[in-house]
Amino acid sequence: MEIFQSGEVKIAYEDIGAGRPVVLVHGFASEGRTNWLDTGWVQTLNEAGYRCVVMDNRGHGKSQKLYDPAFYPARIMAGDVAGLIEHLDLGPVPVIGYSMGARIAAFVALNYPQVIKAAVFGGLGINMIHGLGGSQDIVEGLLAPSLGDVKTSLGRRFRIFAEQGGGDLRALAACMVSSRDPIGKKDMARIKIPVLVAVGSDDEIGGSAKQLADLLPNGEALDIPNRDHMRATGDRVFKAGVLDFLARIAS
Repeated sequence: MEIFQSGEVKIAYEDIGAGRPVVLVHGFASEGRTNWLDTGWVQTLNEAGYRCVVMDNRGHGKSQKLYDPAFYPARIMAGDVAGLIEHLDLGPVPVIGYSMGARIAAFVALNYPQVIKAAVFGGLGINMIHGLGGSQDIVEGLLAPSLGDVKTSLGRRFRIFAEQGGGDLRALAACMVSSRDPIGKKDMARIKIPVLVAVGSDDEIGGSAKQLADLLPNGEALDIPNRDHMRATGDRVFKAGVLDFLARIAS
């Protein structure tokens, strides 16, 4: 992977394929390769004529690990995305985010409109507005001495996922403390670019895609049938919907 310096933080990324550029931003406790390459997204996009810029968010993957929650608000991580787009001189591009990556993409649209042409908010619907409880359970689960010491099912789920991916548990815990920056309805109304909100029909973490899309001036919703938050990531309906969306915004 290549390294981009975002302020004082080193951000790792891969630049794969040729064609129209798209930036992909992964979810919490994941990394670019797990979220986008292992699920077939990069291959699908490359075959459709897109160049994929796949980054590891700060605290994740091969990017720099930081242990102070002050480094992790989503609005700050949005600066990493915008800086990378400018570093690679991509011009305004579509940004595809999943879960935490969707929240980051929203802040890119709000704070760096010059670098983003369109967005996909994957795995995060109306709960981008409402929020979701359980963050303390996740933090405690990540910081517990072992998996056997984790007391809640939510904490166990995220601890297992983080360990399977080789994540830095302390860095991830710091990220979870502050990465869920609130975004209100008035903020959504300020996002003028085309946005596809794509959420699994069984996804309790993300919430309704349609309810969020209805708040966006140019929003549209895609329900991914019979998928929860984890299983929607590489779904073929999700991929087909995004390819259709990208083709329409390019025309």
